[in-house]
Amino acid sequence: MTNTTRKKAVVILQDGTVFWGRSVGIDGTSTGEICFNTGMTGYQEIFTDPSYYGQIMVTTNAHIGNYGVKEDEVESDSIKIAGLICKNFSAYHSRPGAQSSLLKYFEDNGKLVIADVDTRAIVRHIRSKGAMNAIVSTATDDLEALKAQLKEVPSMEGLELSSKVATKEPFFFGDEKSEHRLAVLDLGVKRNILRHFANRGCYMKVFPMDTSLEEMKAWNPDGLFISNGPGDPAAMQNTVSIVNEMVNSGYPVFGICLGHQLIAISQGLNTFKMHQGHRGINHPVLNVLTGKGEITTQNHGFVVSMDAIEQNEAVELTHRHLNDDGVQGLRLKDKPVSSVQYHPEAFPGPHDSEYLFDQFVDQIKQHKTK
Repeated sequence: MTNTTRKKAVVILQDGTVFWGRSVGIDGTSTGEICFNTGMTGYQEIFTDPSYYGQIMVTTNAHIGNYGVKEDEVESDSIKIAGLICKNFSAYHSRPGAQSSLLKYFEDNGKLVIADVDTRAIVRHIRSKGAMNAIVSTATDDLEALKAQLKEVPSMEGLELSSKVATKEPFFFGDEKSEHRLAVLDLGVKRNILRHFANRGCYMKVFPMDTSLEEMKAWNPDGLFISNGPGDPAAMQNTVSIVNEMVNSGYPVFGICLGHQLIAISQGLNTFKMHQGHRGINHPVLNVLTGKGEITTQNHGFVVSMDAIEQNEAVELTHRHLNDDGVQGLRLKDKPVSSVQYHPEAFPGPHDSEYLFDQFVDQIKQHKTK
């Protein structure tokens, strides 16, 4: 594909800034909160991560699509981003193990791609002005009509989105003969999280987000897990009530990303929307309990207040971000409950934080011996 065969496309940000590019694949219009990811690899995992639901993704890596797609490199059953903006989109791939092109993958999922955009300028703008909604279109260049449509898009702040991606019916994952039984509250769980638990001897029943603790306990689990997911945690008070019951159940409890935020809110801590969020595979985090650093994979636009943790005697900070000193992990002092803001399953990304799965499984083992 060359520029001469691609239709003109436009990107309009909420503050009125306009960028131009060329369409790739299907035509249409898409809206959502614009964000960027700095990872150089793992684009298929990023695009299928349920935590990105409702967001238009800008990739900072200059080349996207050159290694195609594979069925086992997905984090859910479909592309979850609202659209993709990139610099160079490769319609052809050269990896021998690839099963299809990224172009076909986006076309099959009915998702919009815009390439030949000055992505460096977009990222610099977002870093300066903060996260905001955007509209991308190949269907029209009527800027005023698109701006009017963009005004109708709700802000990510105050938006509950987990119900859009979480399972509607319980399902099982792993080997039924495994040593441990883990109940998973699904808010948009990534498959690689389930794989990590399965590899550590856990058989899982994944429950819908509105499942009561009593329903989970009826399955006779050995531990409870609260997954990642999209949206504003402060808009999920019904789920916070369920999480609070889980935290006070006596079971070992572990939360990742949105699950971490909901555990915090259940303990009276507050969260807030970040200026631009953390999204990439090279974020430095300090484990304040051991003094060791970790390079981590992250994807979040909301974060737990550090001041709230420092004022809560029942909660202990376990991890902090080395770039902005933000909260990256916590644990409760009197309960077997812990959580992290980042993604220790790291798919894509480094494996520095996989020990967190081992620690949680060890907690489950200790709980079973009591």
